[in-house]
Amino acid sequence: MIRSRLLIPALTFLTAGFLLTACDKNDNPDTISTKAPYGGAINGLSEKPTSTTSTATGTVAATLNETTRVGSYTVTYSGLTPTMGHLHRVTANSTTGTGGVEVPFASLTSPIIGSFTLANQARVDSFKNGFYYANLHTTAYPAGEIRGDIKKQ
Repeated sequence: MIRSRLLIPALTFLTAGFLLTACDKNDNPDTISTKAPYGGAINGLSEKPTSTTSTATGTVAATLNETTRVGSYTVTYSGLTPTMGHLHRVTANSTTGTGGVEVPFASLTSPIIGSFTLANQARVDSFKNGFYYANLHTTAYPAGEIRGDIKKQ
């Protein structure tokens, strides 16, 4: 009798605690920040407006939280020594498929890991629709040796 009087409140307390924990607002799909994987291969053939004969290769992987407009990237490469590197954005009126620097890389050592904040919804839309690319420049190819478009995977 004493056990059942203690057991029922204890079980009720534990069940309530479990339910409150299990129903955390972060588990609700409507409140989870939207993060989607993006990325692509980086190589000389993808360089624009003119491809290069570089044998260097790499990859770019990125995420974007569409709500906060904050993203992260990892760029890996081999076969070159970059002098500069950036994420670029191609604008709709670009005839060359190139665009200005949006995010300069703070480091050039592979893997290059960093984060960025997109200025506005138009930039978020551009990122989601594949209008950003990673580019590594070298002494041999000052305009860019290898490039990789950042597309939704």
